[in-house]
Amino acid sequence: MRTAGTAFLEALKEAGVSYIFANLGSDHPAIVESIEEGKANGRGFPAMLTCPNEMVALSAAHGYAQVSGEAQVVIVHVECGTQALGGAVHNACRARVPVLIFAGATPYTQEGELKGSRNEWIQWIQDIGDQRGIVRNYTKFDYEFRTGRNIKQVTHRALQLAKSDPMGPVYLVGAREVMEEEVTPLAIDIDEWPAVAPLPLRTQDAAELAQALATAKRPLIVTSYSGRNPAAVGELTRLCERAGIAVLEQSPVCLNFPLDHPLYMGNRWSEPHQEPVLAEADVVLVIDSDAPWVPAISKPNADAKVFHIDVDPLKDKIPLWYFKARRVLRADAATALAQINQALDGIKLDAGIVKERTAHYSKLGKARSDEMLKREQPTGIVTAEYFTACLRKYVDANTIILSEMITNYPVVTNHLRPSTPGQYFLSGGSSLGWNGGAAIGAKLAHPDKTVIALSGDGSYMFSVPSSVHWMARKYKTPFLQIVYNNGGWRSPKMSTLAVHPDGYASRANAVGVEFDPAPDHSAIAAAAGGAWARKIEKPEEIEAALAEAFAVVRDEKRCAVLDVRLPHL
Repeated sequence: MRTAGTAFLEALKEAGVSYIFANLGSDHPAIVESIEEGKANGRGFPAMLTCPNEMVALSAAHGYAQVSGEAQVVIVHVECGTQALGGAVHNACRARVPVLIFAGATPYTQEGELKGSRNEWIQWIQDIGDQRGIVRNYTKFDYEFRTGRNIKQVTHRALQLAKSDPMGPVYLVGAREVMEEEVTPLAIDIDEWPAVAPLPLRTQDAAELAQALATAKRPLIVTSYSGRNPAAVGELTRLCERAGIAVLEQSPVCLNFPLDHPLYMGNRWSEPHQEPVLAEADVVLVIDSDAPWVPAISKPNADAKVFHIDVDPLKDKIPLWYFKARRVLRADAATALAQINQALDGIKLDAGIVKERTAHYSKLGKARSDEMLKREQPTGIVTAEYFTACLRKYVDANTIILSEMITNYPVVTNHLRPSTPGQYFLSGGSSLGWNGGAAIGAKLAHPDKTVIALSGDGSYMFSVPSSVHWMARKYKTPFLQIVYNNGGWRSPKMSTLAVHPDGYASRANAVGVEFDPAPDHSAIAAAAGGAWARKIEKPEEIEAALAEAFAVVRDEKRCAVLDVRLPHL
């Protein structure tokens, strides 16, 4: 007889899970015993990786899923470990990444009635009324195993939900008594547990959109995360090139369109001005965006026809949400774009109109590119723009870039200019600390690629670098960490000044966001994980430091950390 713990691990193996990112506790004897029994008997369960911090564990599973599309698993300790997942659950939810989180629960017997009954004092103080409620706002599904007899079916259902659009995290709980229950082996046909197939547009909807784009004077596509599936990038590029349509990104969380393309109109975040190309557009197609514009600052003109295609068009996990559109359509971006392209095949495009639109947008794109080139020229100090331009020379199609730059998001997007689908990601959420764990996950998914994690100094400290770099050394996942160090949290300072431009804070020397004295960020990684560490304080130090850092990561197979000192806040 096998235990429910063994059945759970067998289900994960059947589902194709490669890694379990684990932070174990007193609730996991059945899992630990089953893993070791599996090793002894060659069962080939997913590899269990020790994660000293829960935020890092879920961020690693998140990063793996982002770059591979494959769901991974996190194990944490009762309600304490669930709470310690903290902002990582928010990130996984907002990024719509598939991940299964399993937490033990305090035993529900206390006099030895069942195997696994309470035998430690902490099991009383870890008993709460609704453990699943801790993460219910952020998960697609939560459930507590009540018997080992259907544990495989429940696990496969959870993963089926996690992997069906809109994807997202799921949460399972199992008390020790249930996980220790002896169960009869059960064969599962994994082909009977598929994710829901990508949704297409109706034929008439694709035709309507194609006609609107074909006949518009200034058609514009706005997107934030359509490139989660790399196939969507190719379809979007083909659509824009053949019809002379421009692309504007709003807070992009992945590569949606080649950033060096003439029809690329740039990326917006929270800049306090109206976006000109949005104001002049007469047809706007929004594809996969949680907030395509900030209406109080920048929005389409009142006469523009707005259409919205999204894998999650109703945003039911965002209580206050409304952006007006003539048509709101639930569909997979890659599928929908392919359908619109097919519909365009039946429309005779006016060559003169396409040529004029292409020339108009290309002129704007060239002006924007020229402005970006000016900003990255050397000035005698290390600027984010100049450093990023230097870094760009080392990035190729075999590089994965993970950015958690916050106020420097636009700098990295504009001056690194990635162009390979599937190589550039943000967390997709707003809880800081994703970048380090995500780099480990990305490297596990693609050990042949160079992984770069870019962060501000605040995001770096949130990432728990001592745990990250210990794991990176132990599990041989070398990556290049670059800290854009401006000496504090610039984002809350900018937010305050945006609301109170002439207030007391605008005249204060310090407003509680400064990191003075500065920590030695690179030394933390060196001490925890044997990373190569270097500070950059002058422009003339950049080239040599970058060359050596990439050599360390690519040739020596160990982490490198560059602490790049920028002007203070």
